[in-house]
Amino acid sequence: MTVKSPPRPAAAETAEPPARQRIVAGGRRHFFAHGFRGVTMEDLAEELGMSKKTLYAHFPSKAALLETVLLNKFQDVEADLDRITRARSSNFIQSLQQLLACMQRHTDEIQPAFVRDVRREAPELFKLAEQRRAELLQRHFGRLFAAGRRVGLLRKDIPIKWMIDILLGATQAFVNPPKLAELGLTVRDGFSAVVSVVLSGVLTNKGKELL
Repeated sequence: MTVKSPPRPAAAETAEPPARQRIVAGGRRHFFAHGFRGVTMEDLAEELGMSKKTLYAHFPSKAALLETVLLNKFQDVEADLDRITRARSSNFIQSLQQLLACMQRHTDEIQPAFVRDVRREAPELFKLAEQRRAELLQRHFGRLFAAGRRVGLLRKDIPIKWMIDILLGATQAFVNPPKLAELGLTVRDGFSAVVSVVLSGVLTNKGKELL
């Protein structure tokens, strides 16, 4: 199976049937909380008060629903981060705090069991998720770090590209199923720790005081 991110349609084209929206919302809620293996299509149909026939009419398999759930999640993250990092705010620290709060809120939704199950059961989707995560971090932290550099709150002796590469590398190394299990961390705690360490190294003393 080859998985590709579909082009983002125009707003007028994004409307979906209410039943499909309910299925995606239910799948997202249950998959993220209980893992992919721990939830069956029968469970979802019962939870949503619909027949399995209706469920399968929209999604022919649990894997198909999982792919849509993941893309739906990343679209939400992208929209939220875009609103923050595109804002013409002169307050870098405020924007950084909003970005971190947004990332914490989104990662808090995802429990370790879900990440573990996707890595085992749907490796291509796991790779897609890692790719999309890296793109989001690179785009939005890069945009914000550039703003911080302009107002003198990020160190000038470290290229922004290096900062982003360090963030991506540390995220890849620590926010993954084996490491999270080894350290007993949630996705939110693992990512928060990575960002905290990176910021401590790239912010100027004034930036650290303000944060």
